[in-house]
Amino acid sequence: MTPSAAVAPTTSSRVRVGWIVAFVSTLCFSFATPLVRAAVLIGLNPSTVLVLRLSITAVMLFVTLLIGEPAQLRMDRKGLLWCALAGLANGVGMLSYFWSLTFINSSIASMIWSLSPLFTLAMLALRGERFTYRHAARLALGLGGVYLLIGPGGQVNLIGAALVAVSLLAVPLQIVITQWHLNHYDSRAATLYMVVTMAVVTAGYWFATGAEWHDPGLNGWALIIALVVVTTYLARLLLFTAIARIGGAQVSLLAPLETLLTVIWSMLFLSERLTLTQWAGGALILISAVLAVNRLGRVGWRRLITKTQRREDTK
Repeated sequence: MTPSAAVAPTTSSRVRVGWIVAFVSTLCFSFATPLVRAAVLIGLNPSTVLVLRLSITAVMLFVTLLIGEPAQLRMDRKGLLWCALAGLANGVGMLSYFWSLTFINSSIASMIWSLSPLFTLAMLALRGERFTYRHAARLALGLGGVYLLIGPGGQVNLIGAALVAVSLLAVPLQIVITQWHLNHYDSRAATLYMVVTMAVVTAGYWFATGAEWHDPGLNGWALIIALVVVTTYLARLLLFTAIARIGGAQVSLLAPLETLLTVIWSMLFLSERLTLTQWAGGALILISAVLAVNRLGRVGWRRLITKTQRREDTK
């Protein structure tokens, strides 16, 4: 049997499981925006919700590793540094996104957020991926969609849209750092140290702005627990497992699906509605995102197969 024939089944199985894990992660993440928006609507402070969400998740991840595989808690200094940088980027992005939901509804925020594959593609250009006229066209299409979504007449709060834009710059950075520098580390340990950094970042902001606290109440705690267990603990473990198996570029392919699911949950559970112009803008953004993720898929797939074959050939 040739080396390439031996690699094929292993690679195929790894990729198939990776896609299943990525899909479940996307499903879990799709509930996050409606849950946060629901928490805001009942009067909870976004920073307080985020601090509780990340702190409880960090404890759960630590206990999981401590009981299951305590040896995996060890990570070299280089890995810890990249985890800290990724966590810093994601912490800033999540703070911005959470606060955007005090100004705009979850459907609008998630549609703007679906531009993230365009930004991921732009960041890949920093590692040698060619930035083409087609990418410029995709970006123009997406920005045109944002203009229609926000509204020529200014129907959508610009502060909220700007806060989502900040998260668009921050969170894709975390994804590419994970793929470039953390794919050789245990995904659960990487997730733990990133979440710890995110908790520190958000807690620092929370304290700096007055550390507002009041009992969230039964409904508030239910929303926070759902955010912790479903959209953070499970979603992030699955996300970094998927990235380790198929790469960040492939995971980004599911961004439009996450957006669609988020809009569906927002309409079903929060009774949100969009105008015809906003639907048109959202459609342009999703088309732009699909075009971007198709390109990401071609780039990432080639690199994934090459990397996997090289690793298998050295065993």
